[in-house]
Amino acid sequence: MYGNASPFASRAHRASHLYSKVGVETDVLSASPHRLVAMLFDGLFEAMNQGIGAIKAGNTELKNRSLSRAVRILDEGLKAGLKLEAGQLASDLRDLYVYTCKRLTHANLHADVSAIEECQRLLQPIRDAWASIAPSAPQARAA
Repeated sequence: MYGNASPFASRAHRASHLYSKVGVETDVLSASPHRLVAMLFDGLFEAMNQGIGAIKAGNTELKNRSLSRAVRILDEGLKAGLKLEAGQLASDLRDLYVYTCKRLTHANLHADVSAIEECQRLLQPIRDAWASIAPSAPQARAA
């Protein structure tokens, strides 16, 4: 209920959380634009998996938090980063992200695992395609 702010959370647990938060922030600050999008996809799928687990466990608070996080990653991260003037692909991705946001919101309201799984099936090919175009290490260093 209280998370890491709880007076009952162990000192080691709070320190571990802060350490991992600093690690993520460091990764973000040093990441290439390509890596940042990959990190958004990783976070999105982690949040959707947590949502599924929370629904199966009957943990409403974790379900709400996880699926809200997934929607924010889609809307404020992936969709907001699109350059719509780049053409039809960007427009199609925007439409896909809007649709999956709606489905994840539905899943959150109705504890619908199948809606989350549908979003995973729709987004996995995009995630895989993005991973397949990762710049090679020598090219990334040159840039």
